[in-house]
Amino acid sequence: MVMSTRVLQLALGWITAPNSVTLFTLMALFFSVVLVAFINRMKFVKRVNNIPGLPGGITILGNASTFLVPPEEILNRLTGYVAALKSSSPVLRSWAGPFPFFLLFTAESFEVILSSSKLIDKSRDYNYLEPWLNTGLLTSTGSKWFSRRKMLTPTFHFKILEDFVQVFNEQSQILIEQLHDALKVENELDIYPFITRCTLDIICDTAMGCNIEAQAKRDSEYVKAVYMMSEIVAARQSRPWIQPNFLFQMSEYSTKQRKVLGVLHGFTDDVIRRRKMERKQQNHDHATENIEHHQFVQKEDDSFVPKKKRLALLDLLLDVSVDGEVLSDLDIREEVDTFMFEGHDTTTAAINWSLLLIGSHPDVQDRINEELDRVFGNSDRPATMTDLNHLKYLECCIKEALRLYPSVPVIGRKLNEDTVIHGYTLPANTTVGLMTYILHRDPKHFPDPELYQPERFFENNSRGRHPYAYVPFSAGPRNCIGQKFALMEEKIILSSIFRNYHVKALDKREELILLIELILRPRDGIRLRLTPKQKSY
Repeated sequence: MVMSTRVLQLALGWITAPNSVTLFTLMALFFSVVLVAFINRMKFVKRVNNIPGLPGGITILGNASTFLVPPEEILNRLTGYVAALKSSSPVLRSWAGPFPFFLLFTAESFEVILSSSKLIDKSRDYNYLEPWLNTGLLTSTGSKWFSRRKMLTPTFHFKILEDFVQVFNEQSQILIEQLHDALKVENELDIYPFITRCTLDIICDTAMGCNIEAQAKRDSEYVKAVYMMSEIVAARQSRPWIQPNFLFQMSEYSTKQRKVLGVLHGFTDDVIRRRKMERKQQNHDHATENIEHHQFVQKEDDSFVPKKKRLALLDLLLDVSVDGEVLSDLDIREEVDTFMFEGHDTTTAAINWSLLLIGSHPDVQDRINEELDRVFGNSDRPATMTDLNHLKYLECCIKEALRLYPSVPVIGRKLNEDTVIHGYTLPANTTVGLMTYILHRDPKHFPDPELYQPERFFENNSRGRHPYAYVPFSAGPRNCIGQKFALMEEKIILSSIFRNYHVKALDKREELILLIELILRPRDGIRLRLTPKQKSY
């Protein structure tokens, strides 16, 4: 008893000592902060877990174990869970480690998110693009995004897009020549790399005004760098252990990325510098005047020579201002690089899926051929803007392909405020995944959703459909700024192929292995049999 009293006296003496009071106060404050944070975290977790969710969301891993499968199995795993659970809840909760995210797949929930002018922040998956794109139109947020969107919208005006038809036709003709040469060896091929190179040539010409000749020179350093950067982004998406920047910096991908970025940024910087020098020499007042000017063609040594062409998006960027200040070279580069990324991958996927589906449905292809005969007759002339407006059935075929295989299968958004969806309150600072791939298969809006039926997009059949039931280019204020550009490009490339070849798909849809990355693509490409048409001109 005496000893216990003595210990108590010593303890009280230590606590009441001047220095000890300060230390005790700091410790008490620290544990109070930890306790409050713990209580708030428990309240947050309870609030999130009140929303129905995927199985396995326990421990520090959350639902990570659910998706620790090979990349080619993720889409099937995800759609399987949603199919099993969506009847019990129109919103599904999941945990990515300690971070909750919510899966949305109804037109009503898409409308809440996509129609909002506040909920415009992209999810963290897009952060992996920032080393390449910096904070251009795709990745920027807040006031910067609003000002850039307003500034860039005029660059996709109808009259400007009309000037790009020539580029689409030129590169499509090169594609046909490339296919002709390849078919001398064998009439069956994987069409995916051919379309990829064609769309790269198109976006380089229209965005930067330079011809990298990706279709002719397959060993181009810039083309290889674009491919490699896309692979690095896909790797970070599918490998949680290299997603944190400090872990990524220790991986082999970091070294590759530094090398690749040197090529990508160096190329764009060089094009911008050369174009500014040329404009200064020409001393023209405004690049939006509809005049011809010189562009650059890449030579064997990766230098450039000028050629006569139409204005590129780069020229329009060089002439626009924000609040009276001319854009810096870095501002211009991040937007040009954004056009490069968004302008080839998504379009490539859309064209390939269209070829697969049309090549699997001879009746649809026959109807396309009839339409092409009405528009072009026996002529082999290039397509015009008027022609594109008359290719209405082909447009329905493209739209139906984008319904079944949207180029962007998941749209990620970060909620910057509490948001009510289907009666559930999703907390601020959480992420939602808008499952476009699943939305487009809702039988309420698309009966027999797995069937390929272009007639769904006939005007009388589309009337009355929920405006957010079909969003291949997203929707609302942050929809795809280049969707008209993309549809024109897809029409010209596809019409060029079908004017020259009968197409037969060699792969069955159900046998294809799909990879769900930023872009939905087939793991092993798209195999087609192309039979040249007999021409009477």
